[in-house]
Amino acid sequence: MDAAFLHGIGDIRISQIPVPQPQQDELLLKVRAVGICGSDLHCYVDGGTDGSAWGAPLILGHEIAAEVVDDSAAPSGLAAGCLVAVDPGRSCGRCEWCRRGHDNLCPGILFSGSRDTHGALCEYITAPMANLYPVPEEFSAADTAILELLGVAVHTLDLASVKPGETVLVLGTGPLGLLLVQLSRHLGAASVFAVDPLEYRCATASQLGADEVAVAHDAVAAWTDGSGVDVVLEATNSANAMQQAAQCVRIGGRLMLAGIPDGDVVSLGASLMRRKGLTLKAVRRMAPGVYLRAIELVRSGAIDLRPLATHTFSLQQTAEAFDLQANHRDGVIKSVIAM
Repeated sequence: MDAAFLHGIGDIRISQIPVPQPQQDELLLKVRAVGICGSDLHCYVDGGTDGSAWGAPLILGHEIAAEVVDDSAAPSGLAAGCLVAVDPGRSCGRCEWCRRGHDNLCPGILFSGSRDTHGALCEYITAPMANLYPVPEEFSAADTAILELLGVAVHTLDLASVKPGETVLVLGTGPLGLLLVQLSRHLGAASVFAVDPLEYRCATASQLGADEVAVAHDAVAAWTDGSGVDVVLEATNSANAMQQAAQCVRIGGRLMLAGIPDGDVVSLGASLMRRKGLTLKAVRRMAPGVYLRAIELVRSGAIDLRPLATHTFSLQQTAEAFDLQANHRDGVIKSVIAM
């Protein structure tokens, strides 16, 4: 089968590898769509998400929609042809964090497209049945792939504890930020503001429910009469965004670090955070059970995924897709590899 390997920074090549064989409790799946995530772009541009690069060629891709190949699991509701969202994380199930229900924080987690675990930018994958979530018939493959990112957004809002009537600022309106805008509105935020240096992404944020948008965070003071917002949801790749977030949030407010900064470093003045008495939380994937909530949010119409998937490419065009998205060309929000 064909697979897209990242060989080094900016170097993606298509190679032939054997079709994987499912192990116990796994199913063979035909990949239908893979969304290119911000963390994938960090690997493509920087070599990794933590400031270091790895040497072995790697198949990226963890936003996955796939089709069940055979009827071996039909009694479990996973018949051949069933379209499923695939949870890309395999936690150990035995450590302290897994036993406490924090599978997303498992130190031994195997995550598709990360380090020594190949992802889904290939024709076939295998996955445990427990990681598969059938979707309604009306869901497209692109919708299904983006459910993973929506799960991260849902988990972010869970941690932020946004309450009806609060004010929210979303810093960065890439795919994750646009989902955070929609979710904040869905949860009853009184005002949802959005800041992004790219005007076309600001325009999309307005279409999806942001009350005010701007290309610079200085606008927040005018929007809030100088008091700041209750919650800032940071969803950028900027090392300076957390300092901007601290400047925009009110005294006693809350900051959520959901983005992955370039160089794996954020800048945040301790005195500002201390004087304001701020709460800072970081987001690591999603908690168990979030996938089902993400599916229902889309099924009910509360969240619209369609504006996110702006560009579609074939597996053979993976390098072009990464180049386009990394350089923000042609109004791209998210590229999807469709198979």
